[in-house]
Amino acid sequence: MCLCCKKINTMRREYILILFLFVWVTTTQAQNERKFVRQGNKYYEAAMKDTSRIDTVQFNKAEIEYRKALDKKPDNAKWNFNLSDALYKQKKFEESAGNFKDIADKTSNKIEKSQALFNRGNSLLMNQKLDESIAAYKEALRNNPQDLDAKYNLLYAMNLKKKQQQQKKNKDQNKDQNKDKNKDQKKDQQKQDQKQDQKQDKQQQQQQSKISKQNAEQMLQALENDEKKIQDKVKKIQALKAQSKKVEKDW
Repeated sequence: MCLCCKKINTMRREYILILFLFVWVTTTQAQNERKFVRQGNKYYEAAMKDTSRIDTVQFNKAEIEYRKALDKKPDNAKWNFNLSDALYKQKKFEESAGNFKDIADKTSNKIEKSQALFNRGNSLLMNQKLDESIAAYKEALRNNPQDLDAKYNLLYAMNLKKKQQQQKKNKDQNKDQNKDKNKDQKKDQQKQDQKQDQKQDKQQQQQQSKISKQNAEQMLQALENDEKKIQDKVKKIQALKAQSKKVEKDW
């Protein structure tokens, strides 16, 4: 039997108590109150017949009838127990958990208190409140240490909590590993960026050096050209002077 089925099936003591109520209410309550409870029990029984699904419509009808009875006698613990059970079957776990706690607080009977606390634990467990459900099961066992269902569900809830803690631990470890990995990647990227910057600086220096060399060569060439022009001009002037002297001598 799977654990989920176990948790649902362990509500059987609630059903036994309801069967007990069938007799109890018909012999002690007024006609109108008996009518509401009796009708609520019929709806509840009809919903329980189909074990392949949860008939929330029938359970809701049972809830309405039980509330009608409780309007006339709100402190009736057994009717409140029936109502809380109907709420649980409709997956109204928050409300059923609160109701079962009120029942447990108000009764002095250890068995009834244990049953109410056990069902409160189931409601809390189904509502993913593990710590509170574990506390409820433990309190149920303090009132009835022989309750094997409470022991079973307590172990189930504790194991579930342990698994969740392990999952959280693994998640945190993976988060830390990813964080370290990101740090390493960032460092590697920084190194690569630094190398790239150094490479670019070197290329720029080489380029600047090349340009400077070209400029120097161009300047030297320009100077040489200027010097050559000056020399040619000097030669022309000297030639003109020599020619002029020669003419004067011929005269």
